[in-house]
Amino acid sequence: MKSEFSLAFNEITERFSLPAETVMETLEAAMASAYRRSVNASSAQNVEVRIDPGSGDIVVYAEKEVVDDVENPATEVLIDEAREIDPDVELGGVIMVESTPEDFGRVAAQTAKQVMLQRLREAEREAQYSEFIEREGDMVHGTVHSITPQAVMVGLLGRAEAILPRNQQIPGERFRVRDRIRVYVLEVRKSSRGPVIVVSRTHPAMLRRLLEMEVPEINQGLVEIKAIAREAGKRAKVAVAAMRDGVDPVGACVGLRGVRIQSVVRDLNDEKIDVIEWNPDAATFIAKALSPARVSGVYLDDNLQHGKTAMVVVPEDQLSLAIGRAGVNARLGARLTGWRIDIKSLPEAAGDSIQLLQTESEFVDLVKKVKDDIEAVEGILTKKAENRPITPEEYQLMRQFVDQVQSEVVSRRDAIRQVLMERLDKVKETIPETAYQVDLEALDISTRVYNILIEAGYKTAGQLIEKLELNEDAILSISGIGPKAVKEIREKHEDFVYPEPEIEEEISEEEEAVAVEDVEAEAEEVEAVEEPVLADTEAVAVAESVETEAEDTLEAEEVEASKEAPVEVKPGEPMTAFEAAFKAAIDELESEAQFEKPKDMEELVEEEDEDDLDDDKQRKKRKKRIVEYDPESGEMIVTRRRKREQDDWEETF
Repeated sequence: MKSEFSLAFNEITERFSLPAETVMETLEAAMASAYRRSVNASSAQNVEVRIDPGSGDIVVYAEKEVVDDVENPATEVLIDEAREIDPDVELGGVIMVESTPEDFGRVAAQTAKQVMLQRLREAEREAQYSEFIEREGDMVHGTVHSITPQAVMVGLLGRAEAILPRNQQIPGERFRVRDRIRVYVLEVRKSSRGPVIVVSRTHPAMLRRLLEMEVPEINQGLVEIKAIAREAGKRAKVAVAAMRDGVDPVGACVGLRGVRIQSVVRDLNDEKIDVIEWNPDAATFIAKALSPARVSGVYLDDNLQHGKTAMVVVPEDQLSLAIGRAGVNARLGARLTGWRIDIKSLPEAAGDSIQLLQTESEFVDLVKKVKDDIEAVEGILTKKAENRPITPEEYQLMRQFVDQVQSEVVSRRDAIRQVLMERLDKVKETIPETAYQVDLEALDISTRVYNILIEAGYKTAGQLIEKLELNEDAILSISGIGPKAVKEIREKHEDFVYPEPEIEEEISEEEEAVAVEDVEAEAEEVEAVEEPVLADTEAVAVAESVETEAEDTLEAEEVEASKEAPVEVKPGEPMTAFEAAFKAAIDELESEAQFEKPKDMEELVEEEDEDDLDDDKQRKKRKKRIVEYDPESGEMIVTRRRKREQDDWEETF
């Protein structure tokens, strides 16, 4: 039959969802704090508590000094009693002695209760953080607990409570208490009151997780989600691609009669979702990204300075559909593809093409070629301005004219850009590779010119010289920079000695094998070295290291001896104070106010914890000495390591 202690112990482990080892360590720490409180023990005195998991019997061991005459029984023990535990102990030494009091008293029992509750809450918070930090970036089920204008509190898996801020809620979505919802774990961080879990329903990754759950082909790797663009509550676009021939990626995501996509739509409060097929060709992908609008043509401009821009031409009746309500369709298309999209109707694009041919002198030859088409398109635009009907053949003529002109513009633009790239490659060949790593300040140009160039965005010498060689007028156009400043920059560049680039030597397989053999040979020589000759300082350091290790070994032997010493526990004398404290702790856990800590005990518990922490620091604060053999000097080197910061070690020799 299980004891009351075992039943209460199991109840705590199940209620807090903590391992038995953690709960046992918490109880032992609480009993140690109670002992310190009852006998007014110093924080420097080592106290250990052992609890029998079956019977609940508690035994306390305290570190005491071995003396001839005991003045303070809490810290001293007679040598005769000490030698019963450890025959090798001497006067002045310390030994762990059983010091279990018969009854701790009310104050000590209350202290044990408060320490136990605090440690259990801390362990529970740490377990919650460890569990949900692994779920960060994943989707979980939750239950709505409370609703405020600023946020919604959501219970996750019955073990933690998360915050759903207002800006992470889908616009127009309404919740009720006890509603079951799906949320995306956005952030998990620690705080003084436990882990803070922030969840979201507007993050694009939530749509990805929902599709992975509803579409088996995505989990199986047959369909891949290439990109997602979403404006929560309005519309979302998903680009998918088939990873195997014969698989329809759009059909797999939509499902039979739209069953799969409708399930996702319901989870997102009826948010409209467009599933499109990804295409490696940028023009085709952009045309599909603007669905459900029909696109007449896409013309790309990949400019190095101004970024990637695509001009999209659509029929006049498709213009509003391509832009979308409040521009949402165009914005989502731009996010999905990564291109800045400029949407124009067919008549507008035709008018811009005519204006381009008439104003730009470089298209004179093209004007001669399409002279008849220009006159015809101008006539169509005139009819359009007069609100006269336009035939389908006339629309087709405008479409062909726009496509011919814009294709020629793109072709010539690409040719010019190719020439610039070739010129840029030649310029880079004349500039040292390390010039792009040298700060502009290193050129030692005048302060005035330096400040002007920094404000203009030039940070390295290579960046400045490259621009100067490609287009000197661009530098001269900067306010405050003239021919004299340009001459100074060139002179400083020519006089400056740039560092040589690091050359990585290629090692053949034979040389690498030889190097490995040499290292192995050196290792064997080090192992064969016996009693190396040390310098005086090194010998002293080694002696100190050996002495420290001997002391550590002696302390370990004493502790093991104290652990092996027999302990007599009288079964007929239960510790009523401990049982009362333990039962009171269980009763408090069952009540709703179990997490409220009395103010009069708060300072006491914190003081005990700080004392334990200081005691641990004093016992763990040691220097590390490492003795290593240096193959270059043929001597033993003693290294001391001290930990200054969390991941920062300082080494001295």
